[in-house]
Amino acid sequence: MASFFQDKNVTLGVTGGIAAYKSVELLRLLTKAGARVRVIMTENARWFVGPGTFQALSGEPVCTSVFDEGDAAIRHIDWAQSTDLAVVAPATANCIGKLAGGIADDALSTYMLAVTAPVVICPAMNTNMYAHPAVQRNLDILRGYGHFIVEPDAGQLACGTTGPGRLPDPAYIVEKLTAVMAPDDFAGRTILVTAGPTREAIDPVRFISNPSSGKMGFAIANAARQRGARVKLVCGPVALADPVDVEVHRVDSTRAMHDSVMSLLDDVDIVIKTAAVSDYRPASPAVHKIKKTADHLTLALEKTTDILREIGQRKGARLVIGFAAETRDLQENAAQKLRDKNLDLIVGNVIGEAGSGFAGDTNKVTLFYPDGKAEPLEMMGKEDVAHRLLDRIAAMPKP
Repeated sequence: MASFFQDKNVTLGVTGGIAAYKSVELLRLLTKAGARVRVIMTENARWFVGPGTFQALSGEPVCTSVFDEGDAAIRHIDWAQSTDLAVVAPATANCIGKLAGGIADDALSTYMLAVTAPVVICPAMNTNMYAHPAVQRNLDILRGYGHFIVEPDAGQLACGTTGPGRLPDPAYIVEKLTAVMAPDDFAGRTILVTAGPTREAIDPVRFISNPSSGKMGFAIANAARQRGARVKLVCGPVALADPVDVEVHRVDSTRAMHDSVMSLLDDVDIVIKTAAVSDYRPASPAVHKIKKTADHLTLALEKTTDILREIGQRKGARLVIGFAAETRDLQENAAQKLRDKNLDLIVGNVIGEAGSGFAGDTNKVTLFYPDGKAEPLEMMGKEDVAHRLLDRIAAMPKP
């Protein structure tokens, strides 16, 4: 898994709200991503989760007081000088008010005044409290300070009210934190990604398709969004949740994918086409289910629209990147596709090799360039492939 948290110091502030239990999972996910996580708790937070839980999971001492016994240094100030990211989750209305007003009357609020690293605030409270003008004013003040605010989810809260105020799932928060930690080298650029298979109907209950899971395309869309791009994702039928903060267009057939892509094309700077579209479709799909009566069935097929070729023909100043999944002669086939479809880069892989191809979580690809250069990459997770590809695209001259 690609991680911008590897060997980074993250300080997790936990305040006294019922959502404090989610901070335990947030700590676990950050630690799994390679971060060294240190926790500062308010006195009220200890009513919901004990410091021993955080200490056991982080392997680090937990700061609960301005002057913790046995400290050779003032711990919260020492941490403020060495942290790479500060996160307060959950952040109560009281904590938000202190941070907005510059009040420093406990370890966490004192630490937050001293920290110079990026700060992320995750509000969680009663719906009416969250909507109160004072809380909204304080959040606006924090935004003005340059802090990042993760908006709360809406739903039924522990207090019985329904509306915004619920701390989002820890995995969602980690996605938001990743966007803070990642480079913003694609800020101001719009990227269109296609992903997954397409389906071509034989009759109302059968279709022609392929095993593409969409994981590679979704990984690229997510990585591009983390690095500051505005991302549009056109995907065929896949069992994947929408990536965070990505504009998703779900389609079924090659024709529908073509129409969606072409309607979006004028507004994008980069196209990355990973979708495994059907090259052929039944010429005359049956209106009703075909009954099993004969021993043999012959289907007449016709070519579908070549979406990538049309994108290449309308390329203009855009960068266009394609994918080539082959079973043999990868270099020859990828090079020909690169030329024929007017691409700036093509990513090739061999289907059937261990760790490469459809549905898996890893991929082993080779990058092919118009000058004939081929860059083989080692087998890695698809998120790592996505970031490696974006590294290469970022190095290309902007149109």
